[in-house]
Amino acid sequence: MSLLQFVNFPNLCDDRGSLVALEANKTVPFDIKRVYYIFGTQKDVARGYHAHINLKQVAVCVTGKCRMILDNGHNRESFWLDNATQGVLIEDLTWREMHDFSDDCVLLVLASEHYDETDYIRNYEEFVRVVKSDS
Repeated sequence: MSLLQFVNFPNLCDDRGSLVALEANKTVPFDIKRVYYIFGTQKDVARGYHAHINLKQVAVCVTGKCRMILDNGHNRESFWLDNATQGVLIEDLTWREMHDFSDDCVLLVLASEHYDETDYIRNYEEFVRVVKSDS
């Protein structure tokens, strides 16, 4: 079973250009409580390396691209995020890594909860233990 759940955003475009609207519980499948973006990341720098206990996210490269890895403790998938009209849904208890950022990459992340350090799992072995105890 694939971990990848892509979210396609309507591209409202005409001769003036394109517009993508991100709306809670419509184009994004949850209430949005936090928005952040990552940019200016060197190509050889990786980010992420954590999971969340309760947080859900949608990540979209609004420009450029990066390679993402999602892991649910049983399966691991690698893919490119490179389309401003498509995001990936990252469920809770999913390990995530971001690699190979293009120079122009801007990775936008929409989160279901406010920042909470206690929601993070930053050690992969601990993450696997939590997943196995949750099964």
